[in-house]
Amino acid sequence: MSGFQAQLILLFLVSYVIGSIPFGLLLTALSGGGDIRKIGSGNIGATNVLRTGRRGLAAATLLLDALKGAAAVLIARFFFPGAGEMTMAVGTVAVVLGHCFPVWLGFRGGKGVATGLGTIWVLSWPVGLGCCVVWLLVARLSRISSAGALAAFLLAPVLMVLLSGRTLHSPIPVATLLVSLLIWARHWSNIARLLTGQEPRVSVDQAPRS
Repeated sequence: MSGFQAQLILLFLVSYVIGSIPFGLLLTALSGGGDIRKIGSGNIGATNVLRTGRRGLAAATLLLDALKGAAAVLIARFFFPGAGEMTMAVGTVAVVLGHCFPVWLGFRGGKGVATGLGTIWVLSWPVGLGCCVVWLLVARLSRISSAGALAAFLLAPVLMVLLSGRTLHSPIPVATLLVSLLIWARHWSNIARLLTGQEPRVSVDQAPRS
């Protein structure tokens, strides 16, 4: 195994561990709210935390989930710089995988939206801003949180090419595409309800499914 390969494997593991920190579960438990997995949808993300009625706790979950995505990319950029954009791409995919499939919770985690957005903001802030605008507009018009999240990540790979100056085949747009596909896959039940008109509508000030 080359030093470069070992570096990428180490980065993947570090990013996965960061992503697998279940902030929603931890914050809810520490605040006396019990096990968030036994509430609402059973998801550990900000939207389900919001179902406890604690908006501050949901906002903290959203922020921390986004920050761990940002942290993984920043660690890749500053501590694993040898492979350039490849390291940031690996960190991006690994941290979202960690959030969605944390080993500590039997690989049953969140849906990756907040963590994915956190990575995108560091990779390219114009793309991060664009994704947030898309999410807010779609969520406001439809009053469906998941619709906003799905729309944002449907456009994320395209925006990464158009707004970041990177080519379609460079590591960052490819990583963004992989993360978007993962987030869409994690929302399969939401997509099914959207198609049948059964997805619940929420207030636009609620957090995206993270």
